[in-house]
Amino acid sequence: METFNIHHAKTHLSRLVERAAKGEAFVIAKAGKPLVKVVPLEAPAPRAIQPIGFMKGRIRIPDDFDRMGEDAIERLFDGVG
Repeated sequence: METFNIHHAKTHLSRLVERAAKGEAFVIAKAGKPLVKVVPLEAPAPRAIQPIGFMKGRIRIPDDFDRMGEDAIERLFDGVG
């Protein structure tokens, strides 16, 4: 594991952060004494995109789905109650 002096770490912070984000751990030292260990965070894995049809076989749509409530809707629009 590589060790960097604190002055070097401050000067090259963005580069060191990129290296850590890619999985490389390193130590920051002051006057040759290790102070901290920098390691990448374990980010949660990205969620998989649900494909179209992922509910296939889990739900059932009635054959008369497009006509359900047809009489009640017709009465509402015709004003017959």
